Amino acid sequence: MDMILVKLFATALALSEVMTQPQAVKTQFDPVKDQDAVVQTLRDGCAHMRQAFDIESINVDDLISTALDDPAAVGGNIKAFHGLNFADLNTAYKQFCKNETVANPVVDIGQVITFYNNAAADLPDPARLKGKQLPGMSTVLDGKGSHYADVFQPGNRRVWVPLADVPEFVQKAFIAAEDRRFYQHHGIDEHGIIRAFIGNLAASGRPQGGSTITQQVVKNLLVGDDVTYERKIREMIVASRLESTLSKNDILELYINSVYLGRGSWGIEMAAKSYFGKSAKDLTLPEGAMLAGLLKGPSFYNPDRHPDRAKERLSYVLGRMQEDGVISAEQKSAAALPKRVAFALPHRDSGFNFVDYLGREAKTDGVDSLTAQSYTVRSTINAQLQRDAESALQEGLAEYEMSSGRVQFRGPEANIADAIKKIGPGASGMPAWQQALQAVHLPLYDVHWTPAVIVQKGDGKKDDGAIRVGLPDGRIMPLTGLSYVSRRGLGLYDVVYVNVVESRRSEVRPAAANARGNPVKPKPQPVSAGQAQLRARPTVQGAALVLENKTGRILAMAGSFSYPLSQLNRTWQTQRQPGSAIKPITYLTALQKGLQPNTLVPNDPITLPPIGSATYGSIIRDNGAPDRPEDYWSPRNADYASGGVFTMRRGLENSINVVTAHLLDGGIDADPAASLDEVCATAKAAKIYTDCVRYYPFVLGAQPVHMIDLAAFYAAVANEGARPQPHAIDAIEANGRTIYEYPKVPLFSPISAADGVSFYQLKTMLQGVVARGTARAIGGLSPYVAGKTGTTEDAVDGWFVGFTNDVTIAVWVGYDNGDGKRRSLGSNATGARVALPIFKPILEAIWAEHIAPKAPLSGPSREVQRLLVDVPIDYASGSPVNAPANNANNGTGLGGLFGAFAGNAQAAAPPPSGNFIEHFRRGPDGQAEDTQYQIVSREDAYAVRSDPGNDQGYNGYGGDGRWTPGRTYYPNQGWGPAPPPPPPPQPLARGLFQPWGGQNGAPQPAPRREPDYFWGGRYN
Repeated sequence: MDMILVKLFATALALSEVMTQPQAVKTQFDPVKDQDAVVQTLRDGCAHMRQAFDIESINVDDLISTALDDPAAVGGNIKAFHGLNFADLNTAYKQFCKNETVANPVVDIGQVITFYNNAAADLPDPARLKGKQLPGMSTVLDGKGSHYADVFQPGNRRVWVPLADVPEFVQKAFIAAEDRRFYQHHGIDEHGIIRAFIGNLAASGRPQGGSTITQQVVKNLLVGDDVTYERKIREMIVASRLESTLSKNDILELYINSVYLGRGSWGIEMAAKSYFGKSAKDLTLPEGAMLAGLLKGPSFYNPDRHPDRAKERLSYVLGRMQEDGVISAEQKSAAALPKRVAFALPHRDSGFNFVDYLGREAKTDGVDSLTAQSYTVRSTINAQLQRDAESALQEGLAEYEMSSGRVQFRGPEANIADAIKKIGPGASGMPAWQQALQAVHLPLYDVHWTPAVIVQKGDGKKDDGAIRVGLPDGRIMPLTGLSYVSRRGLGLYDVVYVNVVESRRSEVRPAAANARGNPVKPKPQPVSAGQAQLRARPTVQGAALVLENKTGRILAMAGSFSYPLSQLNRTWQTQRQPGSAIKPITYLTALQKGLQPNTLVPNDPITLPPIGSATYGSIIRDNGAPDRPEDYWSPRNADYASGGVFTMRRGLENSINVVTAHLLDGGIDADPAASLDEVCATAKAAKIYTDCVRYYPFVLGAQPVHMIDLAAFYAAVANEGARPQPHAIDAIEANGRTIYEYPKVPLFSPISAADGVSFYQLKTMLQGVVARGTARAIGGLSPYVAGKTGTTEDAVDGWFVGFTNDVTIAVWVGYDNGDGKRRSLGSNATGARVALPIFKPILEAIWAEHIAPKAPLSGPSREVQRLLVDVPIDYASGSPVNAPANNANNGTGLGGLFGAFAGNAQAAAPPPSGNFIEHFRRGPDGQAEDTQYQIVSREDAYAVRSDPGNDQGYNGYGGDGRWTPGRTYYPNQGWGPAPPPPPPPQPLARGLFQPWGGQNGAPQPAPRREPDYFWGGRYN
């Protein structure tokens, strides 16, 4: 049997059932036992259709006779009929429609049943559409209330509108255009099928479907749009069932909200806004009829490209409405193709990571999906800052690869030679290359470098050999930065990314005459010039995050170099080791334990026993098992250097690993393991971690962290311990009603592990990181910025997290290392080198755009101020200097200085030149607590000081814990050249090292020192 006949009669079986017994449609028949029943159903269906043919005044017998005489005259242009034997069709017609006995049946009913059973198996339940609201488009507003982004699923850019909000004449226009018997049929309209069938036979061109509105709803929402007989069978059966499940108005509401109407619009509400800039409830008759006319083919009848077709289709819809008595002849005559608003699909080139994050946060706010229906999301984003942050990250990553020689140029982004040829020499006055460049769509749509096209490929013979590129604004510039790419890798009309560097040069203009006609000497005049620096997609990745300190609002979030290349948002979806950026947690814990910023800490080698040993330094564990050498922890500084003592402030400012480790050994607690537990408790209270891995390298940043959690902690430091809750959504609205709103009073989580005094002291120490320490590359910003660099072992991660009074900015740079390897940023890479160049332009953008004022870091709150004492100290040693001359207590220590400096350092006379104002916690007796020698004794501190005659101070570190050769911090001068290298250090008592030896390196005894001897910036 011809397979076409099998499919046709299986479809006819489904049609016969839904027409003759819509309430009892069978979806499965026995191929043997039910053959007679199927034959009868086909005959009943044919009788029903013949009656419909009679109503339509169509002679079926004549039509078949014509097909037999001239098969090409009927269905000649219908691919489905190609190869069909019309004689077999005539035999089947006699068998099923005229009930004649056929000697040799051409239809195998068993095969028809089998095909039908397979097609009708596992039908979707139409009850799923009961009360269903289709996915919608949500609108995202930025922090200023302006439109920022649209969020929708592909093929669902719609705004749902109730049927009651659609004018009745618009509803009737849709019915007239697609299904004029909508309110009469029961899901399948045999009259529509006949008219479409005959119309397709009689005329070539766009085929008519004959599907009802109900069938289209089922196709769009339940069974899919496969162009197969199987889908048609399923569609007819489910459409019949849907009519028994939903009311006609419910079906029509689903329909007008689901159909595609062009201009990227699904549903009538979005189409009304796209074409006419208004809501569906405000549509006029011509506007509604035009939209209804687009149903047949939004592209074919596009009024922008094919106004004649659109006008013809509009006339057809209005004519059908007149025939149905919906409008009058005068209304039809008066209607013309309506004017439309200009349209361009919304184009956004930033914030994709942030918009993804909105969906995640919305779930915690009670909205499972922002595309389930249409919402208005009031977000926290600052649109311009978001773009600035992305630009800074992209340029910073590229600059890192160029400076480290790691650029991998993979070729141009596109070639527009064909487009230029197609445009040809135009009359617009704009070069063809410029028109093509402005129209090109590059794959990395969120990269903020300038696209440029190569318009001159220098060969070094006829010109200066330079490659020149054209910019979208029409300028032509030389292309620089070609050191990492062969010229042969670039061709004419290739499109590349460039960073345009503007410059101004002087050009001598021709001599001119003055008012008296005398020549004047020509003056150099500035003219516009510049160069286009080639940029390549970097392999290294990065992330940047900006939080508002007082509220936790996320102002910018850049989670990768480019969203099209990687949708992974590294600000919250990944965890990376923070390195030294976690050290403030340890220092905060130490400050809370009562240590002061001037507490001296040794920089000697230290070895901590395994956690769980019976005693300090024991070689037998509690469980009886011996300790292994690898179980002990012996941290080192980046260059393996050690020796000397440092104040806590200088230890943090210069990020000295061994100093940080020493705080665990007697600084926070006598038991290093207990100290570690207290540091962990602080980290958990700060919500950086929910739990800590209990091993000592934790204090140096070995445990990975989410950037957003680390940034919130630094914001808490700016707030004296009040941790804001990072959030991206201020409110969510649905149908004009607010369904979620972030509390008007910001949600703060006071970090209970430390008080405001400790946080303020830490804040001033982090300010010192910028002024004098590892972030001194931006030292000029130190009055306004505090923060901390971070570099992990082998320079796998580079960080800087900094804050002003108002905002916190976190930056991370590193390789994804998805293959399990830990790829280093390079032996010379540090957080200061790779992250600071990204941090600075983001901060400058914040100030330039007045997002936050450029103001010096604020002093302590009144409550904290009452618990602080400001005392001048020697920066290097941490020792207090003499008080002003009129101070009677100028000799014995911090307590003796309290009378002069209590409460307000500005009230006292300025400290001696080169000295430093430190902020001390006030003790219970109202005096400044003196913990300078709590970890290191006076004698040991004196023993490791430099020669009192040269005022060299204490050796200095830089570069995130990495030794800075040839640089030393001079208390009165700042950083400067180091003295000549000293002889090898000689061991002294208590494990300390003497910095200088005697002649020929001979060890010298430590000078004797009285315990109560007061010393300041110099020995005397």
